[in-house]
Amino acid sequence: MTLKLGAYTACLHDLPLAAALDVLGSNGLTSVEVNTGGFIPSPHCHVDLLLSSAQARRHYLGVFAARGMELTGLNCNGNPLNPLPGVGPKHADDLRRTIELAGLLGVPNVVTMSGTPGSDPGARYPSWVVNPWDGVYLDVLDYQWGVAAEFWAGIDAQARASGVRVAIEMHPHNLVFSPVTLRRLVDLTGATSIGAEMDPSHLMWQGMDVVASIRWLGPLVFHAAAKDAMITPGVAIRGVLDTSFERVPADAEGKVPTGYGFWCAAWPQDPAWRFVAVGVGHDVPYWTEFLRALAEVDPDMAVNIEHEDAGYDRLDGLALAAANLRAAAAKM
Repeated sequence: MTLKLGAYTACLHDLPLAAALDVLGSNGLTSVEVNTGGFIPSPHCHVDLLLSSAQARRHYLGVFAARGMELTGLNCNGNPLNPLPGVGPKHADDLRRTIELAGLLGVPNVVTMSGTPGSDPGARYPSWVVNPWDGVYLDVLDYQWGVAAEFWAGIDAQARASGVRVAIEMHPHNLVFSPVTLRRLVDLTGATSIGAEMDPSHLMWQGMDVVASIRWLGPLVFHAAAKDAMITPGVAIRGVLDTSFERVPADAEGKVPTGYGFWCAAWPQDPAWRFVAVGVGHDVPYWTEFLRALAEVDPDMAVNIEHEDAGYDRLDGLALAAANLRAAAAKM
């Protein structure tokens, strides 16, 4: 089994890069994904410096090589189609710069999200349509897919010229949130360098069959996240499309930004679902089947843990996820 097992270092942003890599190494992980912009800062990748200096790029890659690790992905999750002037243009620019940097570093994959435009040319805010039983929402989707097609055709051309693949996380609140919508974007643009980052967690809480999704997408799966989710008792009265979130005060310590003047909201006390450490929501045999399906697509694929289980200390949660992921790989 040659799948590359690793982690996305966003959960270790309080540590310097070298220390974060040492944490990964102590958990038997060798693949690394770092943030480069979008929703969150990029303390583990100084994009401006690396774009401007070949010497800085050699030194940066040497930090990974010295620890027997490989930088397999640059992550720039955001909403590049957001009509808010403080969000969309910045996230789009971050993505373009990330693709350029990935090409210069020889990193094969850039992870991002498709984004969501407004409902019409005059819209001020993004609008996510999930159930267009009323025909007016089909008009909204026609407009949004037109915006997306123009933007992503340009991104595909840049990625192809840079020798980079763009792996889209199928994330709700985005036009691309399922295998069907991922393939729609590829078909609509004729893209050759755009595919999927297979993050199973968002498919899990939407009720999809993750292994079937991998096999349906096949070679369009470029890259993968190891991230678990579980349905919780709150689903009985909330359903998985619950909107009972609350505002986090502007002066709250540790709030997570999503754009200038905006940040993540607080979840309800009894949510319908939540993110959990790998192996908590789905057992090790499940993850073995997940890895086996990925290996059928590409036996050398990178599978990076994205740890977001608030029930664990970050180091303990990452260690648990790594142990379960390695146990799953050992059973392949």
